[in-house]
Amino acid sequence: MDAARLNEIVGRYPAREGKILGILEQVQREFGYLPKNILKDLATRLEVPLSELYSLATFYSFFTLAPLGEHVVTVCMGTACHVKGAPELVDTLKRLLNVEVDEATKDGKFLLTTEDNHFTITSARCFGACSMAPVLRVDNKIFGYVTPNRIPAILKRFGWEERDHQAT
Repeated sequence: MDAARLNEIVGRYPAREGKILGILEQVQREFGYLPKNILKDLATRLEVPLSELYSLATFYSFFTLAPLGEHVVTVCMGTACHVKGAPELVDTLKRLLNVEVDEATKDGKFLLTTEDNHFTITSARCFGACSMAPVLRVDNKIFGYVTPNRIPAILKRFGWEERDHQAT
């Protein structure tokens, strides 16, 4: 993002209240995530510590510090989903999409994107759909009563083909 474009975004928010969140939202809308170099530049422009921007970006679940794939597959890891097989869904997704967990936070969250940037796998605490556990969401579409055997058919609805992601 060039300096003029960043100045334009910052200029849209003259009031101090809500300014930072609005700016972060605009940057993420343009990039699909919050790039580190842009956050550093914003910290300088806004005269706030970089740690404050990171705190906001990591506190609010709608922000992401990493690029996302075209389709985001989110597995509910709430109690009901976990007990009814959510970890197996994650394992199946990792295998089918040929991705590995290389780093997870202490609460088990992860963000895995396929090499072709077509899919990102992540987790959420609860979707509020416990009666349909285990549940996963692809983009904004919820799928309930998911079993590992159903995952290929679900992924195919979003352009996945098994040969696209087989390990070499």
